[in-house]
Amino acid sequence: MSKKLFYILVTVLLMIIAFSCFMIFSEVSKSEQEKEDFENLSEIVTKPIETEPEQQEPEEEKAVHTRNLLPLYEKNSDFIGWIYIPGTNVDYPVVHTPYEPQKYLRMNFEGEYAMSGVPFLEGTRELSDGHIIIYGHNMKNKTMFSDLTKYTEKAYFDEHGTFEFETLDGLKVYNIFAVAMLKSNDAWYYFNYSESEEIFSDAAEYIKEKSLYETGVETPFGKQILTLSTCYGDSEDDRIIVIGIEQ
Repeated sequence: MSKKLFYILVTVLLMIIAFSCFMIFSEVSKSEQEKEDFENLSEIVTKPIETEPEQQEPEEEKAVHTRNLLPLYEKNSDFIGWIYIPGTNVDYPVVHTPYEPQKYLRMNFEGEYAMSGVPFLEGTRELSDGHIIIYGHNMKNKTMFSDLTKYTEKAYFDEHGTFEFETLDGLKVYNIFAVAMLKSNDAWYYFNYSESEEIFSDAAEYIKEKSLYETGVETPFGKQILTLSTCYGDSEDDRIIVIGIEQ
């Protein structure tokens, strides 16, 4: 091999290495920026709620609020609430765009492209439905809904058995009653609220049978069910879901 060809090959190799390093650095930087953006949103909602004394409602009529969500409603009209699993990284705003269900799949809260996206309510659901579903990405940097994968171990469930979903209507706490791994087209994704107690019970029993372990949590008819879903498994159709029932 001539020296000239050798130097060309070395130069090309160095350029490839430099480009690869740049892409890795760029990806890490974007990931960190997205994480920081969500932390900033979290700081906004945890600021004290300022209420004028004359506007205060009687204590028994007040909805329970732990976060000041109004600034985010004003910032983005697609915002509907905040999902939080104590002791985990799941601590995010939730959006809902029924006419464009996956609008935030790769879009941040500001409307710009982002790999993390924003957790979103399943498009055909309404907050008042008996069964609602919130989707979020399973990110490699352990953000978004990646902590849901830890629920494959019952010991993790034992330490993190509840989650919260807060909207303008107030705070709801859910007891996790099932954790399952299934396909994206599983019948559970199509189960919605029914006036029939029998249908409700059959659906709850169906998903409990698919659960990775027994939780011992009861599922009384009439209580809202909230499913948290993220990708997990060998196929792009594989999902893990963590399902809670309103206290």
